[in-house]
Amino acid sequence: TDEQREIYETEKSAIRNTILKNIESNGIKKSALVVLQGLTKLRQLSNHPSLVTKENEAESGKFNEIYRCLENLVAEKHKVLIFSSFVKHLELLQTKIEAENWKYSKLTGKTINRQEVIHQFQGDPDNHIFLISLKAGGVGLNLASADYVFIIDPWWNPAAENQAINRAHRIGQDKKVFVYRFITEDSIEEKIQTLKSKKSALAEKFISSNNPINSITHDEIMSLFS
Repeated sequence: TDEQREIYETEKSAIRNTILKNIESNGIKKSALVVLQGLTKLRQLSNHPSLVTKENEAESGKFNEIYRCLENLVAEKHKVLIFSSFVKHLELLQTKIEAENWKYSKLTGKTINRQEVIHQFQGDPDNHIFLISLKAGGVGLNLASADYVFIIDPWWNPAAENQAINRAHRIGQDKKVFVYRFITEDSIEEKIQTLKSKKSALAEKFISSNNPINSITHDEIMSLFS
């Protein structure tokens, strides 16, 4: 949305200035935390402004599009897995889903009764939505009843995304599975998708390194905040 874009651009400018000053004073290696914090904040704003500031009532273009797609799938009685890196993002959707009185399941790192939650989704034909945090949904899930997968905040690591997609591509799957990645235009998300396709080596630095900033140049860092 226009308001979301304005908030994003203002924040991006402030973050860029902070990072430039930090690198100038301390060098790239000692600025790693500041860079990663900046990237995370811009990712959150790309999803929804309220992930950064709860008091912010600005709408999110991405959130509205996710909801529109979800509304259509529920009406057509499809089952959809929704993966996010941010539990807060899932909770925003959860609030909207509950307001619609739609049945849903949710799996995060705090979930204790995993098998029960999985069974609720798999076994109930009226339960069309499964909200899953990427970290919690990596292993031990066979969710072949789903025929749609939403990755609502794509990031560097394609392996994590593939793991998420494979939850629906399991033994017993008898339907075609459709995968959607929701990417906010002109944001950090779009820049990283472009970099991933052009420079797989740069993406690899973020996937395989404990401190990827050690392996990235000043220009590469600043291109993400341009």
